Amino acid sequence: MVLGIITLLVAILSGFGILREFRRKNLFGAAFAFLSFSVFGWFSVMTIFSIITGS
Repeated sequence: MVLGIITLLVAILSGFGILREFRRKNLFGAAFAFLSFSVFGWFSVMTIFSIITGS
């Protein structure tokens, strides 16, 4: 459960990074932030989901 929470926090921080880099018009940084948000967000949701369902 701790791993799911930590990766969820990383995904939330990546979401803030997306907004910050779009405001700075840094599309390369925004792309990497979006990639991090997608990967860590998916991993955290699936980790928490598997713990809740017990599978």
